[in-house]
Amino acid sequence: MTADKQQAHALVDRVPADQMMAAVRFLEFLLLDSVDRALATAPVEDEEISQEEEQAVARSKEWFKHNEGIPFEEVATDLGLTMEQIRNHRLDEEQDPAA
Repeated sequence: MTADKQQAHALVDRVPADQMMAAVRFLEFLLLDSVDRALATAPVEDEEISQEEEQAVARSKEWFKHNEGIPFEEVATDLGLTMEQIRNHRLDEEQDPAA
């Protein structure tokens, strides 16, 4: 066991019982992937929904009652993209956050 792990175990052993759940939650947080961590720390959406936005959602729901959705692959093709380009773009962003 590395010195860092030994220190972590020693620290966990010193956590008071009433704080153990918080320690466990923090350790679980550290193990999240980057997307889940970003979602877990995202600010709560507290902006009010405008009447225009509510109407747009209502129109969308009504449209889907009478129409099928458009597969993402079809939308990508219509935009002149391939799914491979989309997948690679996502990987490029994860490897180079400045991209």
